[in-house]
Amino acid sequence: MDVNAAAIADDLAEEAAAHRAHHVPTGIVLRYGIGQLGAQVFRDTPAVLLPLFMTTMLGVEAWLAGLVVLIPKLWLIVCDPLVGAWSDRAKHHRGRTPFLLGGAIATSLGFVSLFTLTTAGSPLVSAAITCGLFFLSATAFSMFSVPYLAIAAALSPDPHQRTRVMIYRMIFATLGVLVGVGVAQQLIFAMGGGARGWTGMALVIGAICLVSMLVTAIGMARVPLIRDEAVPGGLLSQLGAIRSNRPFLILLATTFIQNIGQASSYTAIGFFYLYAVEAVWLVPVFILGLAIAGILVQPAWLAISRRLGKERAYVLASVAWMAVTVSWYWARPADDVLLTLPGVGALGTQHVLVILRGIVIGLFNGPFVVLAMSMLTDTIDHQRRTTGLANEGVFAGLFSAAEKLAFALGPVIAGLVMSGFGFVASTGGAAAQSPSAIHGIVLLYSLIPAAIQVLSLIVFSRYRLDPA
Repeated sequence: MDVNAAAIADDLAEEAAAHRAHHVPTGIVLRYGIGQLGAQVFRDTPAVLLPLFMTTMLGVEAWLAGLVVLIPKLWLIVCDPLVGAWSDRAKHHRGRTPFLLGGAIATSLGFVSLFTLTTAGSPLVSAAITCGLFFLSATAFSMFSVPYLAIAAALSPDPHQRTRVMIYRMIFATLGVLVGVGVAQQLIFAMGGGARGWTGMALVIGAICLVSMLVTAIGMARVPLIRDEAVPGGLLSQLGAIRSNRPFLILLATTFIQNIGQASSYTAIGFFYLYAVEAVWLVPVFILGLAIAGILVQPAWLAISRRLGKERAYVLASVAWMAVTVSWYWARPADDVLLTLPGVGALGTQHVLVILRGIVIGLFNGPFVVLAMSMLTDTIDHQRRTTGLANEGVFAGLFSAAEKLAFALGPVIAGLVMSGFGFVASTGGAAAQSPSAIHGIVLLYSLIPAAIQVLSLIVFSRYRLDPA
């Protein structure tokens, strides 16, 4: 009995020592995570506001606005893996800091240009200018986002520590959604609306984007990372090696499908609150409730993932998110006054339901995104353990390219659905829409993303990864 007790004590001491050795200091986690605030702003704000800007300020048709977003992101299918492979080759000599610094500056400038340099005499010319500027901005964002994601897999060999890193990253991502979606729309109105409002919003949000990304670029410059041998050969040979990593390929397909649905609903947010709920002023309250719930629940999901495993926790969060998303189908403009909140004003029953949905979505949306990213680092670690080689940049590049392509296809789907249901483009502000056009917007925000989520979970059912 004493021998067994001593063996158990030795095992526990060994496990505790390994945990301390693999622990990532909170200061490093914070410096890493804050960059996601700016990255999330650039990912979400153009997806949400650029179609709205083009259709209501530049007179661009909805279907064409979707193509403007799609075309630059088709290039990213090639660009992201190339940047990943490039940063992998450079990391042994200069690290990934030059990519982060250059990408942060160019991305922020590109963001501002999208809403300030795209007005022309013709909607077609405006669309072409927007497409060109978005092409350059998206390329700059790849220079930051791909190496940034690659760093997460090299911070610790402990899978739970990597989940912890992703949770902090998700907290800043949630703040990015709050800034880029909730605050940005209100800034437009607060600064007078019209061209002046859009320009003011672009300058303020662009500055926030720049500062947060630079903090990470500078703060991670001297952080020690896991070292591995560089994979010999060019990008094509590296892709061939990754092809044998089945867990990564299944996860890649799952998140790609899932993100298409997410992007479709993101594109419809501005339209949904403007036409379906008729309460654009409610967006910041909705986003605030979502953000607070998402931040507070993250420690609980870390415990859940430890207890159930990442895969089961991921499915649980996905199904719950899907159920809430379906409920948006029954959202309507409020026709009563249920209560009055200080700083918000009178709220009807439908307004309260919107806020409650936001809180519930916050409880589940962030966790399944965090767990997907954490499982990505697991598949990279799987490659390192089984082959001794793991070029994080190429993995991150492929994952990032798929995500960006999905978020480009989302606006295309949204544009086609809206045009098919009779949405009418305008210049100088929002135009009245038919009940059919509003119904199409509601579908984009509810049943369509929920159906796509079901498809992604069917694919994910094939995911298998040895817990060791």
